[in-house]
Amino acid sequence: MPETQLHIATKAIHAGQFPDPSTGAIMPPVYMTSTYVQSEPAVHQGYEYSRSGNPTRTALEANLAGLENGKYGLAFASGLAAENTLLHMLKSGDHIVSARDVYGGTYRLFDRVWKQYGISFTTVDTTDVMQIKNAIQPNTRLVWLESPSNPLLTCTDIEAAVEIAHQAGVKVVVDNTFATPVLQQPLGFGADIVLHSVTKYLGGHSDVIGGALVVDDDELHEQLRFLQNSTGSVPGPMDCFLVLRGTKTLAVRMRQHCENAMIVANFLQQHPEVDRVFYPGLADNESHAIASKQMTGFGGMVSVELNGDLERNRRFASSTKLFALAESLGGVESLINHPASMTHASIPKAEREKGGLKDTLMRLSVGIEDAQDLIADLDQAIARSRHAIVKKNQKPSACENGLGQLNRAC
Repeated sequence: MPETQLHIATKAIHAGQFPDPSTGAIMPPVYMTSTYVQSEPAVHQGYEYSRSGNPTRTALEANLAGLENGKYGLAFASGLAAENTLLHMLKSGDHIVSARDVYGGTYRLFDRVWKQYGISFTTVDTTDVMQIKNAIQPNTRLVWLESPSNPLLTCTDIEAAVEIAHQAGVKVVVDNTFATPVLQQPLGFGADIVLHSVTKYLGGHSDVIGGALVVDDDELHEQLRFLQNSTGSVPGPMDCFLVLRGTKTLAVRMRQHCENAMIVANFLQQHPEVDRVFYPGLADNESHAIASKQMTGFGGMVSVELNGDLERNRRFASSTKLFALAESLGGVESLINHPASMTHASIPKAEREKGGLKDTLMRLSVGIEDAQDLIADLDQAIARSRHAIVKKNQKPSACENGLGQLNRAC
């Protein structure tokens, strides 16, 4: 059966991967080599130097391309390495229209690195595609989307955004990290470049850092392949092997992530001490209609704000037991994160608030543990955050000093 006709769960296991012809090993070998012997100068078997190409990386790149229904995949040492290499396509004086709600590292790369080289950026609410249209300038070269976005989980109508951008001769990049190709395939909506932080769901086990770009266009691929080799931000073969191991279970993991996230989102929405829940799977979420149109599931990310101030929400994040307080997302284990002080701290407070990211927001990466255990953990953390605030506001008893410690005389 042609690979293009296979379902994605099958592609995840088989695309780009074949038994080793010399041994029959079912898993592709990890080619731990820096260089390759040539029979004559410039006469080789397809590989010269592992920065330029490595068979394990070739297998991963083919696998990623297959998952996204693209012709070409390119693997990188990290998601930001993929972004940085992509931005090398631009020159001084070029302009990017970007979603306002993006990963903090992306914003930092734009604002603190590339802006000094004469690249300008305009951030807009891309869920309103007319804002994209109005922001495009004669020197605009890219429209940069995240859908669902990080951390507010807003969804942009990719097809509509692509139509507007292409009318102006502008290419569209879609960061598909949160959705993964299991839930959404932007190339099918006309996007030019799909971006992934492979560290997240594609790797899936919190044990590898990586990034990827996937494209269909031959010329664009040649340009990016040249930049990949020239800038050198490529993954090692063991990293590629770990991601290949991860993608094999991607489809089944995403089903469980989505199921658990929906259960968690519904629990939080019904909790009297929760102020707001951000999850496109909820019927009253502003992105629900778009997500339902272009995604086959709503993902494993949920963001939440409890009633109360920043301190109450921070205590909540520090009180979970199964949800580990940590950077990153997309692993089998559940994580909780405070974007304003962690993943998005590099975005100025005024800019964060302009996009709707409050300091009180907490981001949950819902893992594949038993959903009832996750709910119980969140419930006790909400209670502990409440009790901590109540205790703080209580006056010391007669047997306590001003620091709330017991008086020795008692």
